[in-house]
Amino acid sequence: MIRRFFLVVLAGLLLALPACAEEPIELLQGTVTWVHDGDTLEIDTLGKVRLIGIDTPERQASTRDMFLEKQGISETRQREIYQEAKRFNIRLVKGQMVSLSLDHPPRDRYGRLLAYVHLPDGRLLNRILLEQGLAVVYRKFTFRMKQDFLDAEQQAKQAGVGLWEKDKL
Repeated sequence: MIRRFFLVVLAGLLLALPACAEEPIELLQGTVTWVHDGDTLEIDTLGKVRLIGIDTPERQASTRDMFLEKQGISETRQREIYQEAKRFNIRLVKGQMVSLSLDHPPRDRYGRLLAYVHLPDGRLLNRILLEQGLAVVYRKFTFRMKQDFLDAEQQAKQAGVGLWEKDKL
């Protein structure tokens, strides 16, 4: 009888596993205490958080500039967008309580939490940065919202905002 009970419980857990695999890890919450740059925040109870699925230009020139240079975006423009993205995040999220949902893997090779950052009004910061042309999709890895993010990046290109401003290319 006990054996049958455990088999039923085990079968139920195994059946539930595929459904759980597609869901993000439970929501976490914290207050943004520092903005490192356009795609990295400090959250009081969680430490350094990297916005999953996006990439913003770096403060200084690096090999990561090559992707954007191939898109016709100069090194000078990339440094400008670095500043704009950082200031944008400071205005929008510094001091704010945010919710985070995770994907797989939950951390990057530097130990930073990889997260979708949800604003108090429910909007997704990762996507907003793409819509504003302040970020591009991080194409190297797969993640749950990749197609949605690619669509948002394409819309920003078509609108000519941020990185994609026609007179600044």
